[in-house]
Amino acid sequence: MTRGEHGISREDISANALKVMYRLNGAGFESYLVGGCVRDILMGYEPKDFDVVTNATPEQIKGLFRNCRLIGRRFRLAHIVFGREIIEVATFRGHHQETDESQAVPKNKATGSQDAQGQLVRDNVFGSIEEDAERRDFTFNAMYYSVADFTVKDFANGLAAIEKREVALMGDPETRYREDPVRMLRAVRFAVKLSMRIETSTAAPIKSLASLLQNIPPARLFEETLKLFLSGKGEETFLMMREYGLIDQLFPQLAPFLKDENSKEMQFVRHVLANTDERINNEQRVTPAFLYAALLWYPVEEQSQRLQLESGLNAHDAFNIASSEVIAKQTQRIMIPKRFSTVIRDIWILQQRLPKRFGRRAFQLLTHPKFRAGYDFLLARGQTEGGDLLELAQWWTHFQHAESGKQKGMLNALKRADSAGKGAPRKRKRRPVKRDSDA
Repeated sequence: MTRGEHGISREDISANALKVMYRLNGAGFESYLVGGCVRDILMGYEPKDFDVVTNATPEQIKGLFRNCRLIGRRFRLAHIVFGREIIEVATFRGHHQETDESQAVPKNKATGSQDAQGQLVRDNVFGSIEEDAERRDFTFNAMYYSVADFTVKDFANGLAAIEKREVALMGDPETRYREDPVRMLRAVRFAVKLSMRIETSTAAPIKSLASLLQNIPPARLFEETLKLFLSGKGEETFLMMREYGLIDQLFPQLAPFLKDENSKEMQFVRHVLANTDERINNEQRVTPAFLYAALLWYPVEEQSQRLQLESGLNAHDAFNIASSEVIAKQTQRIMIPKRFSTVIRDIWILQQRLPKRFGRRAFQLLTHPKFRAGYDFLLARGQTEGGDLLELAQWWTHFQHAESGKQKGMLNALKRADSAGKGAPRKRKRRPVKRDSDA
């Protein structure tokens, strides 16, 4: 497509991405914008990042840019750093070719390999732009924009997929999912993000192949879940993932609580995701810790109760052990960095402390560094479950914003109500004092 046919302007493109392409072209290499940035511009969205592809090898790219670092093991990439913006540059990928151990392969010859499930475990195979296009995952991601002649190459009818509002895989879906199971998550993410449907043959194998996600490194799945749930459409994404059996694989401890659409657990998760979406869309801060605390809250509660019944532990010890066990089990599937797992624990511990409001405790809790997160979590629980939990959350809502005198009055009223609930204390019967004359 010529410039007149596609309408993409250099004004739509990051100045740093243009610099990268101009330098690569000036050094005699081909370079193109590729994938999501081209798709988004054609759909009228503003791209969040710009990816470049070239026939230069990673080492040749590094030689052209002092601000370049090479990353990746499965497939090497170049990151060109411009302050906060990073332009990712990849070499054209070719078709991987299995080699047996008896073959002598030169050390400088890049090869690819797959495991028993068909998943690519090494993919440093370089090729042409045509081969690279065939290696792309979805049809609308196989479009390439050239700053040299301002054309867009559409190798897989990506523009037609956009017009039909379809997320469609290139090639045989089962083979492509086996090569990289994360493509199942990407299919859902794109469908929700772009308000599309997953094309029938692309959707068909997802449920049966969902278990392949267990082969993906936990660190990579953490990054993918951030894209899924912190996109501003987290609730809708969660529901579609549940429909395709993907939540069961990512959060196996949560899955048993979600069988009933109307359960308090399901309503709580949806409530937190909806609030997170609202904050993101209003450009307010969010933390993955709060979301993970919500997704794992009911497994922690259940495990804590089980430990109390089976081991005779007190509530405090049982809760601490349950918290450690649930987080440890979850990190086997999705890595949770310590900076977030620490906050998750703080939020959970505050759920145990916030009901204890007497005396100085209420004022001490207000100074807790994570009080606001703990309170927001309590409020979400109260709005879902109602009853005493909602009353407690509403009390904290009023208390934290009240003036000092009002706060003391609230605490005194709480103390009186507690005394009335327990009943007036009985007066002790005083024993008569024996006198010497009575002896």
